[in-house]
Amino acid sequence: MRQNIAAGNWKMNLDLDEAQQLARDISNHLGMDSESTVILGVPYPFLKSISDLTYPITNLHIAAQNCHYEAGGAFTGEVSIPMLKSINIEHVIIGHSERREIFMEDNAVIRKKVTALINSSSNVIFCCGEPISVRLEEKQNEYVEKQLNESLFHLTSEDMKRVIIAYEPIWAIGTGHTASAEQAQQMHAYIRKLISDKYGSETAENTSILYGGSVKPSNAKELFANPDVDGGLVGGASLKADSFKDIIDSF
Repeated sequence: MRQNIAAGNWKMNLDLDEAQQLARDISNHLGMDSESTVILGVPYPFLKSISDLTYPITNLHIAAQNCHYEAGGAFTGEVSIPMLKSINIEHVIIGHSERREIFMEDNAVIRKKVTALINSSSNVIFCCGEPISVRLEEKQNEYVEKQLNESLFHLTSEDMKRVIIAYEPIWAIGTGHTASAEQAQQMHAYIRKLISDKYGSETAENTSILYGGSVKPSNAKELFANPDVDGGLVGGASLKADSFKDIIDSF
C-alpha cells in the first residue's frame, strides 16, 4: 500500500546551525514510533550532517535536491549519485519546476537522471506540473502526460517501486496561489490512471503522488483528504518547525 508522505524541500535556504535545529525539532516530533513518513530535501553542504543527525529515526529520510546523471568527470559544480550514496543519501528530487524553468532542464536530461538513479538503486522523487499558460488553455493533462512519457515511463514496473511522484502546478509555487483541493485531486487521479494504463492497477495503487503547490498548515488537511493525494512536497512551510509539524500531523 502506498505511503502518506510529508516531504520538505528546503531549497537554497538556512545555514548549518538553522538546518540542524530544524532537523532536531522534526526528529523530536516524529519520535521512534511515528507512523508518518517524512523526507527532507536538504542543500548539498548539509546532507551528511543532517543525515547523521536524523539517522535513528527510521521513517525520516534525507533527500538531495538534484544530481548529475554521470557518475563522475569534468562537471565543475555538479554532484554525482555515487557521491550521494557514499554519505547514505538514497532519495533525490528530480525535475523540480525550478530546475526546469531556471536551469533549463528538459525532459531528456531529466530522463537521464531518473535512469541513473534507478540503475544505482536510489529512490526518485519525480516532479511534474504545468505553467499558468498551459493551465489557462486547459491543456494541463496533455502537458503532464508528456513529461511522464518522456522522462519516467521508460522504467519497468519493478523500477516504479522506487519512484514517488510530486505534482506541482508551477503557477501555485511561491505565488500564494494554491490549486483547489478539487483541482489537485483531478490531476492526481489522472496521473494515477496514466500509471495504471502503463503498468497496471497494482503499481498505480502503490505509487505515492504528492501535491507540490504552496502546501500550508491551513490547507494541508483538505488537500490530503483527497483519495489520490498522498501527501505534499512542501516549500516555504517546511522551513519552520511548527508549520511543518502541523503539516505532518494533517494526515
